[in-house]
Amino acid sequence: MILMKLTPILASGALVLGLSACAAGPSTTSDGVKIIAAFYPLEWTAKQVAGKHGTVETLTAPGAEAHDLELTPQQIASLSTADLVLYVKGFQPAVDEAIKQSGATALNVGDVVTLHPASEAEHDHEHEEASESPSATASASDSHDEHDHAESASPSASPSGSETSTEDAEEHEHDHGDFDPHFWQDPTLVSTLSEALGKRLGEIDSAHASDFTSAAQATSKELATLDEEYKTGLKTCKRREFITTHAAFNYLAQRYKLEEIGISGVNPDTEPSPARIAEVHEEAKAHGVTTIFFETLTSDAVAKAIAGDLNLETAVLDPLEGVTEKSPGTDYPSIMRANLAALEKANECTS
Repeated sequence: MILMKLTPILASGALVLGLSACAAGPSTTSDGVKIIAAFYPLEWTAKQVAGKHGTVETLTAPGAEAHDLELTPQQIASLSTADLVLYVKGFQPAVDEAIKQSGATALNVGDVVTLHPASEAEHDHEHEEASESPSATASASDSHDEHDHAESASPSASPSGSETSTEDAEEHEHDHGDFDPHFWQDPTLVSTLSEALGKRLGEIDSAHASDFTSAAQATSKELATLDEEYKTGLKTCKRREFITTHAAFNYLAQRYKLEEIGISGVNPDTEPSPARIAEVHEEAKAHGVTTIFFETLTSDAVAKAIAGDLNLETAVLDPLEGVTEKSPGTDYPSIMRANLAALEKANECTS
């Protein structure tokens, strides 16, 4: 549905695109490289790596729901003036289409980070129980690194770019394609992106290539510290399962050997069926879950209803798709640490 809304906007913005192409093309200026990031985690990463040698803009305003992004003609026009547009193909169809229409130079995260199949983020708890489940005191193995992500994903890291029919698009209007886009819930994958971005910016602005590399390495070091905090904090817990309204934490769950039970799928706007809510009730009881997690940018009604039925607590687990005054932190690292604290409390973890 987003593509259908975007088409008239593109038409009305054609003149703007044409004028911007004549007036200003991608180039490094006194402000350094110009980067446009599709949404917050990409914006944060780009700012860390570009540092004082670049400017970073975001297409998704703070407080806006990233999944349903629509672009203004001005935003579309701005893409052609950027040195680099950073996005996740298939996550925000409006961005995909605008990049295609504007001819912008872009870096698809799926080309440098191994994305998980979307099916892994959906509620397949019955399949999980069929295999050996980690014990409540299971340790997050130190060897669980990027190779583990590769084993669980398709050999092709980037989402398919094949065209779908209008009928198929309407049927799957809430899908993100074949891949789960929420890679930033695993800090080691954000580290992979930062290093790839450092290399790419060095190619764009060779005069500051060493600075970009150093900044990327510093970012990776910070993310490695965050990763260690998660491994330590979630090493020994009374339970490994956690329930969320939005299945945005599969990368986190796989990295730290937890199990996410999503009430809805990878899109937070998808309404769960009565049958799905009944299943969640049973899973909460079976695992002794204490908390139903909701997020800051969408309604907490479903979480509170289920929690009320079962006399459970509710708490925020922020998917980090945008930062607002309601966020449990001010930036990516602080919000990730707030999420860790929330999981430790809900799952009764000891470190």
